[in-house]
This record gives sequence, C-alpha cells and structure tokens, in this order.
Amino acid sequence: MMRKNYYHKLAFMGMLLIVLLAFQKYTSREKENFPEIKFIIEHPVSPNLTDFDPNNLDEMQWKHLGFSEKQVSTILNYKKIVGGEFTSKEQLKKCYAISPEKFTELESFILLPETAKGGHFEKFTNEKREIVVSKKFNPDRLSSSEWMKMGFSEKQAEAILKYKNYLGGSFVSKEKFKECFIISSENYSKLEPYLLLPAQTPDHFKKSGNQYAIKSDIRYHTFDPNVLDLNGWKALGFSEKQAGTIVNYRDRNLRGSFKSLEDIQKCFVISDEKFQELKPYIKLTPTTNLIQKQETDFSKVDLNLITFKQLLEFGLDEKSAGSMIGFRKKLRGFVNKQQILETYNIDKNLVQKLISIASLDISNVPKYTLTEAPEEWLKDHPYFKYSADKIIFYRTTYTDDKKILKLLKLKPEYEERMKLYLK
Repeated sequence: MMRKNYYHKLAFMGMLLIVLLAFQKYTSREKENFPEIKFIIEHPVSPNLTDFDPNNLDEMQWKHLGFSEKQVSTILNYKKIVGGEFTSKEQLKKCYAISPEKFTELESFILLPETAKGGHFEKFTNEKREIVVSKKFNPDRLSSSEWMKMGFSEKQAEAILKYKNYLGGSFVSKEKFKECFIISSENYSKLEPYLLLPAQTPDHFKKSGNQYAIKSDIRYHTFDPNVLDLNGWKALGFSEKQAGTIVNYRDRNLRGSFKSLEDIQKCFVISDEKFQELKPYIKLTPTTNLIQKQETDFSKVDLNLITFKQLLEFGLDEKSAGSMIGFRKKLRGFVNKQQILETYNIDKNLVQKLISIASLDISNVPKYTLTEAPEEWLKDHPYFKYSADKIIFYRTTYTDDKKILKLLKLKPEYEERMKLYLK
C-alpha cells in the first residue's frame, strides 16, 4: 500500500514538472526579439510636374512645388549665397530646406547637370583674395570691373552689384554696405575707412525700392522711354526688378509705348520724387514712329520659328520669351502646342492667345528610333536624358523599340512624352 502511494506521488510530481516546463516555454515566446518591420512609403510624383530650371523659379512657383513659405525663403537665400545661380543638382541637393525625399521626387525634372564643371563650386565667402584699396571711393559708382581690380572675383563683383540693385540702386550707408554677404568682416574692415558713405542708414530709407531713400547721384541725359530696354532703365538708377516692371508695364499694359508723361508717372515703381528727377530729360517718340512694333502677322508665324523679338512684340516679357525659346531649343522643336503651355515662367494666358493664332510646323523636328538615336541627342533631350544610359545599354542587345520601352519601366506619362519624338 505504501509503495502504491509512493508511485502516485512520483507520477504527480512528474506531471507537475511537465506542466511547468510547458508553461515556461509558452511564456518565453513573448520575449523573443522579432525583427523590426520598416514600412517603405513611396513619395508619389505630382502628375503636373514638368522639366524646370530652379534658377528661373520665383517664390510662388517654389510654393507650387510643395514647399512652405519658410522653406522657399531658405531656398532663395541659399541661391544668393552660392552666387545667385544653382550650377548643378549636387549643389541644389545641399540646401537643407529640401529633404532627401523631396529632392528624389523632383530630381528627374531638374534641368541642371549632375555636378558642376570641374567638380567644385566657387564659394564666395571662403575665397582667399587680397583686397587692395588706396583711396576713398563711393561704392555706388563702381562697375563690375572696378570691383574686380580691387581684388574681388567676377562672380563676387556681380553679386555686390545685385545687392546694390536690391537696395534700390544705392548702398545708402556703411551700415547697409556691411550687410552685403559677399564682403567678409575682414574685408569690410579694410574698406570701411575709404567708404564715402554716411555711417548710419537714414530713418526714412525703405529697402523695398518702391521709393528712393536718398537722391541718386546719377548723371542724367535726354532719353526716349519708348526705346529704353532693361539695361537702359537700370542705368537710370532702377533695380533690375524695377526695370523689368517698367518694361512690362510699357510693352504689355500700354501696348508698346508711353503716350504721355502721365503714362510714365502712373507706373507704380517710379516714385513722385524719381519722376521729378527724370522729367526734364524725357523725350517721347511720336507714335507714328512706333508703328513698326505692330508689323508681324502672327497668323502666318510658325511657333517653331518665332523669334525672341517677335515674342516681345506680341506682349511677352523677356523672361517668358526666353523660357519659351530656351525650351524649344532643348526639344529641337515643339511637336504640339500643349508643350508650349508647359514651359516654366510664361504668361499662360498670353501664350494661349498666341498659340490659338499662330501655326506649328513639325516637319523639321528631328525624330529617331531608340536604336538609331545619337547618344548626344539622347543625353541632352529633356524627355530622354534621364533614361539615356539605360537606352544605350539595352539597345546593344535589343533592336525593337517596344522591347526597350518595356524594359525602361517608365510611368505612362513619361513614355508618352518620349513617343512624341520617336519614329
């Protein structure tokens, strides 16, 4: 009987041990270190994006690309720091306001080389040059070449003049001159004793340029405001932006000419004070001499041959006309009118009117098969250059365009753009 009880206890202990082992194994599963799962989020590309040159974008256009007001401000300031122009994608990518994800989204549309020529950029503020100055001078009167003689590089000199124009055509004071980011503290210390400028900025100065804080020291001469171009207005003391506004106001709002002094005075970037300075020197051309501006019959003009001058005559500003001609040149010709409306920096309403009047001859636009297209053409054409290396590789094996297009795995809209220029 005792032996029987002993075996019962032994069996019970065995069962308890099995239960404990099973429980331990079950609970230990919760402590296993499972690999961390990372979800890859694809950043979709906006279907409205087209090729663009970031050097031509204004504040509103950067916002249309999805950047906030603060990010846009940072990008434009960065552009000034690198000399007023982005030279490559590599340089643009370094702007911290553009996230890696956002840059990847935009990269294939950016009309810039991958890297700058020579593999480096000119950095203004770190450039070690000896600045030499021997006599007192008014920096408002110095030309680009005179700044270069002093020891600044060509791009630095251009940036200094752009800063002066930004202030409204004058450095105004030593205080404002010192704020020019191109001029280091060390160089300013050398220049300061020789500057013929007041030490402090006048209280009434407004850097917006809509009014002149101080009377400019310009030598005026008789001029015809109806034949003055952008540089001509700048020579009268206006900033580049102000000069562009005046030219646009004349060519677009007034259809090519100021008819009276009152027309000039109404231009909002010309202050009353500035107008009184200019008034004695203004000589208006009789409108009979301006008839030649209306000579072109745009219904007989080919959009693939229209000139820069004719676009200005139609009413486009220089920026719009330049963008349209530049984009056409890269494409080797438009093949449909919709492409013109996709050009950046154009007045779409005015261009829509133009393309509804003018014709488009595509007979001279070069087209190739993918297997025959010259490498230079593939690598330079906006619609092909980002796939050029793959095309060149695939066509060593395949001779069928359809097969190569399939291997490229392009988005439908990109493939359709390519087909516009394929035989």
